[in-house]
Amino acid sequence: MTDLIPVQQAYALALQALLSAGMPHNTAHSCAQALVMAEQDGLPSHGLSRLPFYLAQMSTGKVDARAEPEVVIDGAMVRVDARHGLAFAAIDAGLDPAMTVARNLGIAALAIRRSHHFGVAGQPVERAARQGLLALALSNAPAAMAPWGGCAPLFGTNPIAFASPRLNAEPIVIDLSLSRVARGKVMLAKKAGTAIPSGWALDREGVATTDPDAALAGSMLPMGDAKGAALALMVELLTAGLTGSHFGFQASSFFDAKGDAPAVAHLLLLIDPERFGSSYLLHVERLFMAMLEQPGVRLPGQRRFAERQARNEFIHIPQALIEELQQAAGV
Repeated sequence: MTDLIPVQQAYALALQALLSAGMPHNTAHSCAQALVMAEQDGLPSHGLSRLPFYLAQMSTGKVDARAEPEVVIDGAMVRVDARHGLAFAAIDAGLDPAMTVARNLGIAALAIRRSHHFGVAGQPVERAARQGLLALALSNAPAAMAPWGGCAPLFGTNPIAFASPRLNAEPIVIDLSLSRVARGKVMLAKKAGTAIPSGWALDREGVATTDPDAALAGSMLPMGDAKGAALALMVELLTAGLTGSHFGFQASSFFDAKGDAPAVAHLLLLIDPERFGSSYLLHVERLFMAMLEQPGVRLPGQRRFAERQARNEFIHIPQALIEELQQAAGV
């Protein structure tokens, strides 16, 4: 059963729950805003359903509720230490300085270490694209996928997102997980007590399963089989490898309060297309128009923007989740 509630009410409830857990207002705002936008974009697996997991981890110290990101700018590099807090504040702390560096130098790399769940990877790249920049985001995550040919998870589902500005139009936003589906969807199926489709995951023995519990104990299947597994390895190297953070097989779960902090990493690359002298926006519009000439073609990101418009004022939230957040917020 779900309730239709105003977006601002959902944000206020999430914010108060985070403040009650001991987060400073600025870091709580970053988290609440990102989770509510995920709901508006039709991505509930990365929305408010994550908040009880975050709160439980703050209560045990697995997530440092009071962590304030530390930002260092070094030439084209912007390094952020999330200090075992949530990722959202670290992204917010580093993104504006990185965009400034990209405009000044033509390119910038934003590297975030000792972090947590990246959230909707399309959000920060979309923000950069709306400022006229090309943006690529990578994140590793706790182990959920085996290397191709194996059955023991070593790599995270490791999202990749990309965004490009457009001429007088909404940006292009590509956002994907390197597993065939995001692991959060399996978590939602487990919570709902429903089976998952065949082809999403393997059990511990490497046998295909439709049981979400067996899937969570086993391995998600990579998108594109061996190619997806290779891309997941690439993301591990460009995130955890470069920052000295935990690889997927070293990181604790985002979904329980056991163990040490996950300490995963993220990398965002920002490029100012105008520095290439190619009239980028005019040039790429020819490609987008050629795509749209074909019936049935939709540019990446357009469905998300339509979902957001439809949920501009109200979102559907499970009643049980609302009650859980109200209890956490003390209201």
